[in-house]
Amino acid sequence: MDDEAFNISLRKFLKMVGVSSQREMEQAVARALQDQAIAGTETFPARMTLEIPGLKLQVHFDGEIRLQ
Repeated sequence: MDDEAFNISLRKFLKMVGVSSQREMEQAVARALQDQAIAGTETFPARMTLEIPGLKLQVHFDGEIRLQ
């Protein structure tokens, strides 16, 4: 195994996930606000799942997204 290649690959994947996830959440909140489906003061439970079938890995990360 090439540790450097592995670490670079992990960082690229995590950056893509972080940037893409943030954009998706921001767009979802903007749509909900525009549709008046939320007030903008809510806190939402959130779950992220990391799955790598080839490694038999599935782990959940629970948290919350606060709008205020």
